[in-house]
Amino acid sequence: MTTYATDTSRWSMAIHRVSTDSAEIWVGTLFPTLIMPRRARVRLFEGDNLVRTKTIKKSDWKRPFSRTKQRFYALLTFTGLEPGKSYSVRFDRFAELSGLSENDGWQHLRNGYFDTLPARLPLSTGKPFTIGLGSCFYNHRDGGQAAGAYQALYERGQNHKPDITFLTGDQVYLDIGFDSLSLDADEIRQRIGDDYAEHWRALGGILNRGGTWMLPDDHEYWNDYPFYDGLIPQLLALKLEKVRKVWSKAAKEAVKRVQRSSVVEQIAIGKDLSFCIADLRSYRSRNRFIGTADFDRIIAWAETLKCPGILVSPQPLLVETSSSERNLRSFEKQYVRLLEALASSGHDIMVLSGDVHFGRIATCKLGNNGAKLIEVVSSPLSNLTYLNGIATSTPSHVPGSFPPKEMSVQGWPSSKVNYASQFDVSTKKGWLFSAYPKARTREHFMTVSLQRTPDKGVNVTVDAWRVRERTKQKNLPVKDFSKPFKVTLS
Repeated sequence: MTTYATDTSRWSMAIHRVSTDSAEIWVGTLFPTLIMPRRARVRLFEGDNLVRTKTIKKSDWKRPFSRTKQRFYALLTFTGLEPGKSYSVRFDRFAELSGLSENDGWQHLRNGYFDTLPARLPLSTGKPFTIGLGSCFYNHRDGGQAAGAYQALYERGQNHKPDITFLTGDQVYLDIGFDSLSLDADEIRQRIGDDYAEHWRALGGILNRGGTWMLPDDHEYWNDYPFYDGLIPQLLALKLEKVRKVWSKAAKEAVKRVQRSSVVEQIAIGKDLSFCIADLRSYRSRNRFIGTADFDRIIAWAETLKCPGILVSPQPLLVETSSSERNLRSFEKQYVRLLEALASSGHDIMVLSGDVHFGRIATCKLGNNGAKLIEVVSSPLSNLTYLNGIATSTPSHVPGSFPPKEMSVQGWPSSKVNYASQFDVSTKKGWLFSAYPKARTREHFMTVSLQRTPDKGVNVTVDAWRVRERTKQKNLPVKDFSKPFKVTLS
């Protein structure tokens, strides 16, 4: 298998959320073998010009996991930036060797690159504002290909270069392998830390290019989190309360301190487009997919939209009921209320999601006001393998109508869902005794490009990019769709 070793460093840099005038930079290591520097720095550049330097003292480092003495990070926020500008950052540490001068002692560790959000979406004559979308990354047979493909598009993709990234869940698979059965608290913590270390190294070429928002799904915890009533052999230890508490606490710390996931976050690009990014996994209970106060924030966002909206979710809205694992529809009361809110403003809404191990674009009516719902699902960045490969999937064209006919959604009668096969990400055949025993969707990510129209609409173009195939010219990832999906939001 060809590998693209884009990121072999044990040091990490992640560009987290950016705004029109700020950027949040995460630096450090998730490997237990590196030594905490007494002095480090992150320098911000605009072109070749040094804009600002932030120093990191030994007391500034934080631990991502409590009750562990290894692994550390620092979180730095640069403010006072200009909208729509390109910046780079450089992470260095000072080597503690006698005889080194101040100039000679600095060792370069990582670079990062980002653009601040624009004050408005560009018009159709300019480079579009572009979102990278992906989910479900299993490191086993990736070999650096996901990060390599993304990096190529970022550096040489011109109008397809992602400005920001939404990773919508399963950035790690903490529950894969029978060593998940450990009953030792420290082994559980170290296993979670090790999984993050390996996955963050492999994803480094994505995480350090453009502002990245991450949502957790169940495998940042365990299958069907927070429930543990399944009979998957490697997860039976979760039925022991002490094991479950240790595992859950360490996983939550990683979601909060490494992925930097918010519960509900709203951002806007001028008055052109509004985003709601919602963690609909971490705070589930028997009857709710998110707590009441945070659910009310999502509802308020949907009901007060004054422009097209984009909802970013770790699981799709267009689903059927599932008897094996909970999806959003399993929480019927909140599900129906959310659909009613989305249909209320009369503005078009796009849902960006992942989770289901296939790539698909679907459209349907949104309420009674002439609006439309467009759902873009991108999964996986890297497929599960061998025994776990039974969880691979091919595109699904259900439900046939939406909202479900058996549900009463006020202001939104059920109508046909439009699935166009040319906008299903392509698949590959499986072989029983291979790493991929079942048919699977090709590893990919998508780009969602946005430009405003003169009449307050937003032109959207969606492309899918195969992670493991490259063009002869420019060595870019191959497009999966023969023609891009296009729609105008209003």
